[in-house]
Amino acid sequence: MKKYLLILVTVVSVFSCRTDDAIVADDDSQTPEVPDVNTVLKGFYLVNEGNMSMNKASLDYMDFETGEYKHERFKANNPTEVGGLGDVANDIGIYGSKMYIVVNASNKVEVLDVNTGVRLKQINVDNCRYITFYEGKAYLSTYLGTIGDPNSPLGQVNEIDTTSLTITRKVDVGRQPEELVAYDNKIYVANSGGYSPPEYESTISVIDIPSFTETKRIEVAKNLHRLKIDSEGDLYVSSRGDYFETPSNLFVVDTKTDQVKKTFNLAASNFTIHNDIAYIYSTEFSYLTGGFVISYNMLDTKTETVLEGSFIAEGNEDLIQTPYGIAINPDNEDIYITDAKDYFSPGDLYCFDSEGEFKWKVETGDIPSKIQFVYQPE
Repeated sequence: MKKYLLILVTVVSVFSCRTDDAIVADDDSQTPEVPDVNTVLKGFYLVNEGNMSMNKASLDYMDFETGEYKHERFKANNPTEVGGLGDVANDIGIYGSKMYIVVNASNKVEVLDVNTGVRLKQINVDNCRYITFYEGKAYLSTYLGTIGDPNSPLGQVNEIDTTSLTITRKVDVGRQPEELVAYDNKIYVANSGGYSPPEYESTISVIDIPSFTETKRIEVAKNLHRLKIDSEGDLYVSSRGDYFETPSNLFVVDTKTDQVKKTFNLAASNFTIHNDIAYIYSTEFSYLTGGFVISYNMLDTKTETVLEGSFIAEGNEDLIQTPYGIAINPDNEDIYITDAKDYFSPGDLYCFDSEGEFKWKVETGDIPSKIQFVYQPE
């Protein structure tokens, strides 16, 4: 939510809808590969946040079989839903045959059939943020309260039954909880406290799933945001800092001891972990300088060491104005980076190969955010 407080101060005119576009490649051979396995990677969905208070959230789809990038899939597959997807699509997740889109400012989770994109149900949750899944349940972090209200109540994690699509349990956590991970019968959620600077939260809440109670809080750092788990069960969590003297940082938490075991002194706005490598980018903002510092780094999660160099080849970093989302193709290790550009106009999606060389790009909706891959049987 901090990005809106910092950047989305004015509202610009609405851009017209776009038709489906082919990808832009450096040559015709650069269409994404389709893996030859029992279940094949068919493509991916990309959710565009859209600008606050403009109801411009949207859903795009990249079809690997045709090489076609398709815009506005929610509108196309649900033509009777007036107003489209809603206001600020903050997260997307796929579990089984269903896709869950968390629409923050519209206070809802849209549940779609992953194959058809047809809406199955709308689940109403105030100020919802991020979603994860575990043993037949979805777990949703929510700020509660009104957007930007420093007097908002404690946040919550809500449990959603993925069959009935109803909320079954709720538990209070810290203020303004962000990303969350479910692992070993526990849920870990990063608390930010982002509505009341400089009094940020600095802990990860630990929830026991069987009893659905918060059992402890792990002290980490100010204003936590991203939270991922590696192959060994360690948590990687980012801190946004206070935008003044305390910079963004990245930490490792041992889930066996529930304690921080390493601090990297590395700025991290977003990251993904693939094959024991964390791909990290930062767009760190400072009120002291009034500017952003953009960086790209890799980290070996087995050895917990930062690797030399960038995962984007030299010269290609200048292609991206404002990195905003990241994903790695699990089959060919292509790197996808979304570019929010100026946060007000349509963004771009860039594809680089595993060596960081440019392959193709395509125009997206406004503020392209998160990618979810779609597998189907052959």
